[in-house]
Amino acid sequence: MSTPVEATGPTKCGFSVTAAFFDLDKTLMAGSSGIFFARAAYETGMISRSRLARDAYENLRYRLRGSTDDRADEVRRRVGEMIAGVHVRELQRLSPRVLAGVLPRLYPQMLARAYAHQDAGMPIYILTAASQEMADLLAHVLAFDGGLGSRSEIVDGRYTGRPAGPFNYREGKVLSMRELAASEGIDLASSYAYSDSESDLPMLRVVGHPVVVNPDPDLRRIAAEEGWEVLHLDRLGRRLKVGAAALVVLAIVAVGRLLRERTAAGAGPRA
Repeated sequence: MSTPVEATGPTKCGFSVTAAFFDLDKTLMAGSSGIFFARAAYETGMISRSRLARDAYENLRYRLRGSTDDRADEVRRRVGEMIAGVHVRELQRLSPRVLAGVLPRLYPQMLARAYAHQDAGMPIYILTAASQEMADLLAHVLAFDGGLGSRSEIVDGRYTGRPAGPFNYREGKVLSMRELAASEGIDLASSYAYSDSESDLPMLRVVGHPVVVNPDPDLRRIAAEEGWEVLHLDRLGRRLKVGAAALVVLAIVAVGRLLRERTAAGAGPRA
């Protein structure tokens, strides 16, 4: 997959940096990273089996239909309650389990895009509503230049369950981008942003080059109106449709066979 990239250089305001920002869930990877955190938390006794099952359902729903503001707020509240009082080191020890789930689900096409930007001289960043710890971890493993996530308050080495800054969601992502731009000399008007969700419209509109990946219905419509580039990488919905069609065909065949058998059985005695 070729990537239109531009090297950094002078702008009207002087020399500045062009960057590329990548949402994580359904953009860099298939599905949600949160389900793998939930699995690791279940395996270490932090959450119940029923909670894990609900998280797995939400992950499937998210892949098929996208997220909503209410669900995003609920997830943040629930995670805050779960980690309250937990030592930072305990969550750090979940990292290998989380990575084991996330890494195989990364889209090679998106990594190629990111590295093409990086090779052209642009810093590349993960920008996610997931935790800052998740953003830092993946940025390090994937050789990105940094990660921007949602921060949680830590006191005496333990999480309090309270946020330590704005939720990195909707306008919260733009706040993070502007803060980074101010400190690193990034020109957002010449930068790139990649995301899947209508909730990331603020993030997409603040840059000069928005790219839509696996869009939800609202974002797909807006992207068509704006003429934005659209990438379709997630095949789950298509596979489910094909599977459903196959089941219908099998059902029709089975019913036909049953009717033929009943007809043959009924004709025998009459003959």
